[in-house]
Amino acid sequence: MKHFADLLLNKNNSKSNDQVPFIQRRRGIEIKSAREINLMKKSSRIVGTVLREINDLIKPGMSTKDLDDFAEKRIREMGAVPSFKGYHGFPSSICSSVNNEVVHGIPNKNKIINDGDLVKIDTGAYLDGFHGDSCISICVGEVSNQAQKLSDVALKALFAGLSKIKSGNTLLDIAGAIEDIVKSNGFSVVEDYTGHGVGRNLHEEPSVFNFRTNELPNVVLREGMTLAVEPIVNQGTKYCKTLNDKWTVITKDGNLSAQWEHTIVVMKDGIEILTDRDF
Repeated sequence: MKHFADLLLNKNNSKSNDQVPFIQRRRGIEIKSAREINLMKKSSRIVGTVLREINDLIKPGMSTKDLDDFAEKRIREMGAVPSFKGYHGFPSSICSSVNNEVVHGIPNKNKIINDGDLVKIDTGAYLDGFHGDSCISICVGEVSNQAQKLSDVALKALFAGLSKIKSGNTLLDIAGAIEDIVKSNGFSVVEDYTGHGVGRNLHEEPSVFNFRTNELPNVVLREGMTLAVEPIVNQGTKYCKTLNDKWTVITKDGNLSAQWEHTIVVMKDGIEILTDRDF
C-alpha cells in the first residue's frame, strides 16, 4: 500500500524558492498542540475554499489546466503556497483525475472537460508551517447514473469512516466502516493508495487505510492526531496501473473511479473537519 508521498520518494526533490520546503518525515505519529491545530485550520480553510470555488466554476469546455491555474492563483491570493507544486517534482497545484483516472492526474491545457465527466480535484495549501489537504469528486453536467452513484458512495464511505474517529478507536475501525459501505454497493476499494497523517509535512504517519488488513499497524487514535482520510472507490476492479508520465494512475479495467478526502483532527469524542467546505 502507498499514498502520494510514497509514490514521490524516488522522484526529483528540486524546487524553486517559492515552493514548499521539503521536510523529511519524522518517525512516529505527531500529536498536534492547540496552537498547531489552529494553524492547520488556516491552511485547511484555504483548501476548502478553493475546492468549493472550483466546484462552482467547473464546466464543459474548460481544461484541467484552467482549473490548476485558478487553484494556484487563489491559494496564493490567500497568502499560502500550493502544497503539491514542486513536491518531489510534481508540476501542478492540483491533481485532476478524470473518469477512469484514479489519482495524481496532471493538469493539461489539452485535457478538456466534457459533459458527463467525473472529475476528481485534489489540492493542498501550506501556510505558517502547516498543510491542509482535501479532494472532491465533481459530476460535470449530465452524468450517468452509475457515475453519480459511485461518487455518492465514495462520499458516504468517507463520512462512515469519519464517524468512527475518536480517541481510543483504531485505524481498523475507520477502514472497516469505509469498506462495508463500498462493498455493500457493489464497488471496490483501491488498496494501493491510502490516506495519511498531515501537518508540518504533507504526508506523515500513519497510513490511514480504507480496508481491513493485517499488513498495516492497527494504530489507536489519540486526541490531537491530524489525518487526511481519503477513500478511493472504483466502479470495477480495485487494480490500477500508472501511465508513462509516471504520475497518472488509472483503473486497469477502464472503469470509473471516485475519491473524497478531508483533513480532520481527532478529538476526545469525535472529530473536527478542518477542510470543511460548508462555511
